[in-house]
This record gives sequence, C-alpha cells and structure tokens, in this order.
Amino acid sequence: MRSLLALLAGVVFGLGLIAAGMTQPLKVQGFLDLAGAWDPSLALVMGAAVCVGLVAFAWARRRGTTWDGQRIDWPKATQIDRPLVLGGALFGIGWGIAGFCPGPAIVALGSGWGDAAIFMVAMLVGMAVHDRVRR
Repeated sequence: MRSLLALLAGVVFGLGLIAAGMTQPLKVQGFLDLAGAWDPSLALVMGAAVCVGLVAFAWARRRGTTWDGQRIDWPKATQIDRPLVLGGALFGIGWGIAGFCPGPAIVALGSGWGDAAIFMVAMLVGMAVHDRVRR
C-alpha cells in the first residue's frame, strides 16, 4: 500500500510540474530573468503550491501519521544558519543556470530530455562531493 501511495503521489506531482511548465528550462529562466523579459506565471504556480503546502502540513501535523499509518518524523532544526543560506544560494544559482530543479529534472528525464540527463549527472556528482566534504 505504501508503494502504491508513493507512486500515485509521484505521478500527480509530475503531472502538476508538466502542467505548470516547470519542466521547461526556458520558462523557468524567463521567470528568473527579472531584468529582461520576465515571465511571472511561475510565481502563481509557486504561490498556489505554498498555499496547498501550508494546508497539507497543518493537516499532517494534527494527524501525526501518514495515510498508511507511519509516524511522521518532523525536522528538529529551526535555525537559519550559514549552511542553509549557502545551500539555498547554490540551489538558486544552479536553478537559474540549468532551468531545472530536481523534481522537474526527473520528470523531464523520463520524457527523454538530454539536458535533464546532464543536469541529473551534475546533481548526483555535486551530492557525492558534498557528502565527501562533510565527512
């Protein structure tokens, strides 16, 4: 049951990313190009996602368990620290350069988009380097 729920959530998420245009790097880069031909449409998508997320997380906190009865382990960290800020900046720079973030890249990779494959390899290498540096 847990795997079926995960598959269903992933399919719904992927379809939402496609419908919102998040798998199109030029659309994402147009959103991030504040000084040029700015495309504000993704701001609406993000705003809607934040609203849905606020409701979903509030509901999950009250519930305390997942749909299949697993206990939810909430993060303990609440501080905004240097690693969080640097990680966010690095993520934003990569998003702006590539036009992908991990979720949309996986969806684009599934559709055979070669640029998404390059992004995924670079992301995995970056994750491995991070793990080695942290150790």
